[in-house]
Amino acid sequence: MKTIDEIFKAQVEIKKSNFLAFLTPISKFKTLHEQLKNDHPKAVHIVWAYRELNKFSQIVENQSDDGEPKGTSGAPSLNALRGADLINVGVFIVRYFGGIKLGTGGLVRAYGSAVNLVIKDAILLDFTQKFQAIFFVPFSLVSRVEHFLNKEMIDTLWREFDGVGAVWSVNFKQDEFLKFYEFCKDFSLFGFKFLALPLFAKELSF
Repeated sequence: MKTIDEIFKAQVEIKKSNFLAFLTPISKFKTLHEQLKNDHPKAVHIVWAYRELNKFSQIVENQSDDGEPKGTSGAPSLNALRGADLINVGVFIVRYFGGIKLGTGGLVRAYGSAVNLVIKDAILLDFTQKFQAIFFVPFSLVSRVEHFLNKEMIDTLWREFDGVGAVWSVNFKQDEFLKFYEFCKDFSLFGFKFLALPLFAKELSF
């Protein structure tokens, strides 16, 4: 599977209708949708589709025709994402109507072409699934945990301090989590504890 880490844009004109396609990481999907609605108030349609992987490693898909005839825009857009084997990626297609009706088949081809064009222009990356873990670290261990995560270049989603330590939320690849587990499995003696574990780690004892 492939994914992206930035927004890509492509444009195509078909029978005087202008199609603007935006390929986005799923993390930016909602924000981009609002931005496009504000930036293109005169557009007749903002069609969208997305594919993402949930915490159970299941592919979740959705799409919207946004007023186009049913099945003529959202579905072919989603099919283009499927065809490129993209995951955790969404696409928006902003349409400015040019006065010539395209017909059902013409709409399917137009939206599919717009999405395929932006995919062709995008920089596709190999996808590796990450899993969220949440854990508490007492002050006495904060610097050691921080050093480990920085050294391994592991993504921290957020960190919140209280009076006795910090709660971390971190995205791990599976091998990264297992390495982190080996690093910290004896820290429970000092107050370290996991608050939420990836599903694959439920059988591990802490």
